[in-house]
Amino acid sequence: MFKAFVLINSELGIEEELVKKLRAIQNITQVNLVYGNYDRIAKVEANTLKKVKDVITWKIMHLAEAKSTLIMIVVES
Repeated sequence: MFKAFVLINSELGIEEELVKKLRAIQNITQVNLVYGNYDRIAKVEANTLKKVKDVITWKIMHLAEAKSTLIMIVVES
């Protein structure tokens, strides 16, 4: 199983809409509120690295509510 963590910033006031959209995306297994430089963290899991990258590139990064992201692909767990 391949995994990635995506830290996401959003505009103020639309955080819950972002969470709703993230939870609806297949292969996102967890969404959490975090404090610090980012607002949310999403865990992406898939059977292939390509699928993980596709979810990040074509689903998460195309959300209007996602102002900026920081992507961390897990290489060993």
